[in-house]
Amino acid sequence: MTILDNLTQWQNNYSASWLAAFQQTGKINWDLYPWPSKNSDVTGPGIDVRKARLVLISSAGAYLPASQAAFDAENDLGDYDIRLIPLTTPLRQIAYAHTHYDHTAVNADPQVLLPLNHLDDMLAAGEIGDLADNMISFMGYQPDLGRVIHECIPAIVAAAQRERANAALLVPS
Repeated sequence: MTILDNLTQWQNNYSASWLAAFQQTGKINWDLYPWPSKNSDVTGPGIDVRKARLVLISSAGAYLPASQAAFDAENDLGDYDIRLIPLTTPLRQIAYAHTHYDHTAVNADPQVLLPLNHLDDMLAAGEIGDLADNMISFMGYQPDLGRVIHECIPAIVAAAQRERANAALLVPS
């Protein structure tokens, strides 16, 4: 399955324009960014979530400050790592290392980005077959799509497979 049309061309454009300008000036210029394109849909077979094992995936930069390093939110080139957070974790114990979105809503109600209680309610109502033990978190600011495709996505897929998930809910920040 192709995620991005002509990744090599995109990577060359990114390196020669946006990244080169950033390396020369230390400043981000989104006017130079080569926005990706995908001319065909990425699709797969449908899943009956009432029979599925669902994993929650969030780009909120969520992490557990008591036991995990924060994402490198200040890195203008992005952070491509992931964190696993047990679903049993109280929402007040989760922090967000991501400086590229307004935290007002998530600070008021963490369920806007991590709907853990809502998923528990859906599970109890039989609307979801099962939930993975851990959610997967990453920082959504990742300008290098080559690294997203070769590092972040494989790490997320591997973690979802370890969780024995066959469906995912992606909640973007």
